[in-house]
Amino acid sequence: MKRLALILALIAAPAFAVEPDEVLDDPALEARARDISAGLRCPVCRNESIDESNAGVSRDLRLYVRERLLAGDSDTEVVRAVVDRYGEYVLLKPDTSGANLILWLAAPALLVLAGGVAFISIRRRASGPEDRLSEEEEARLRDLLDR
Repeated sequence: MKRLALILALIAAPAFAVEPDEVLDDPALEARARDISAGLRCPVCRNESIDESNAGVSRDLRLYVRERLLAGDSDTEVVRAVVDRYGEYVLLKPDTSGANLILWLAAPALLVLAGGVAFISIRRRASGPEDRLSEEEEARLRDLLDR
């Protein structure tokens, strides 16, 4: 039974990342804080939100988000403040505008370009050689093969 409890505790460990002293008294503000922190990446961890991470910087970010919400900031203003502080890396879903649009479109464009190059090269190979042997060369080849 103790092993089962330990296994469940280890599996649920990310759910316990938000410590009790961080939780806001207002359930509506706490829900907003959880929604915001679920979309922010921990600067230390890879692809883990600050809500799930046990890193110290994640705790600081969770407290900062709650502090901004208590100050009356909207969700957008809170996210913008965090991005201004840490850069766009902290967004689990980066914007698809501006310079990021180039990054979002580069992979599909390169895939289409590679497909076009492959199609053209395969088509050229399938058509066979374009240069035919002259009649004299064919006669000489037959003569060599007959020997």
